[in-house]
Amino acid sequence: MSERKVLNKYYPPDFDPSKIPKLKLPKDRQYVVRLMAPFNMRCKTCGEYIYKGKKFNARKETVQNELYLGLPIFRFYIKCTRCLAEITFKTDPENTDYAMEHGATRNFQAEKLIEEEEKKIQREREEEELNNPMKVLENRTRDSKLEMEVLENLQELKELNQRQAQVDFESMLQQYRELEKRQKEKEQEEDERETKEMLERALVKRLRDSDSDSDSDQEQENGKGQQKRHAAENPTDILTTHQETDAKGATSSGVKRQKVESWEKSVGGLGGRSALGSLVVRKKPAATVTAQQPAAGTQTDANPAKAAATASSSQTPTVRNGSSLSLLGAYSDSDESNSD
Repeated sequence: MSERKVLNKYYPPDFDPSKIPKLKLPKDRQYVVRLMAPFNMRCKTCGEYIYKGKKFNARKETVQNELYLGLPIFRFYIKCTRCLAEITFKTDPENTDYAMEHGATRNFQAEKLIEEEEKKIQREREEEELNNPMKVLENRTRDSKLEMEVLENLQELKELNQRQAQVDFESMLQQYRELEKRQKEKEQEEDERETKEMLERALVKRLRDSDSDSDSDQEQENGKGQQKRHAAENPTDILTTHQETDAKGATSSGVKRQKVESWEKSVGGLGGRSALGSLVVRKKPAATVTAQQPAAGTQTDANPAKAAATASSSQTPTVRNGSSLSLLGAYSDSDESNSD
């Protein structure tokens, strides 16, 4: 298999290079090359600026009858990017640069022109001094005089500056002290402001904590009040209120009743009759009623005011050691005795 990129060609044994016809090309033949602008230039036709590094498709040709030490000089043709005017420049191997030829002007060339002028003057001087020793002496004396004049002018300028410069060291020190004082005051104010902000933050935090504590205490008090209210609103409180009112009536009539404990309000008395048993009330015989009347009479002898009170309430039966339900039964019995 043959190589893809062949570097060595095959020449047959009967190859004769003299038989190959030679092309007759003109000496000023032009080639199309890709290049960049070697310097900044401005078009003379439209005034468009063309900057260094701008790329062009240029035509290249060899300049006829111009050589520098056997080196050929090339000319390039480009077109303006705005008006398409033709601009030409060529190589300058003597100065290792390019020379503007036609269609535009080169920018930023003043420094280069000054350097070229200095080089030209230096070259002429060297040529004069080469064959004339007296010229060398004159040039040296002229240079020394110029150097002395420059030093004298410089010294005069220094003296003038020293005369005009009036430096007050005391004012400078005073300004420096004032600056230090201002800086210290500023730092002190910043420290005070920071401490004040810290105290305000701590106070706000303390107030928030106290508010939260007071809110929690108030919530606890409200919870206790609600618990008391719920404890007071038991279903048997109505019966206890009736019992208290009946007890007051009984004391006015002279009948003594036992005090009911708080735990007996809902449960009832221990060792006594049951709540259902108190609902059933037996009718007492007349003998017992008549037997109670003399006893009441004996009490009236001792205390006439109390006897009158008991006489009015003799018809109401006395209930001892009974619950709230037994009191209801007693009320029903009194109604029945009054109806009889």
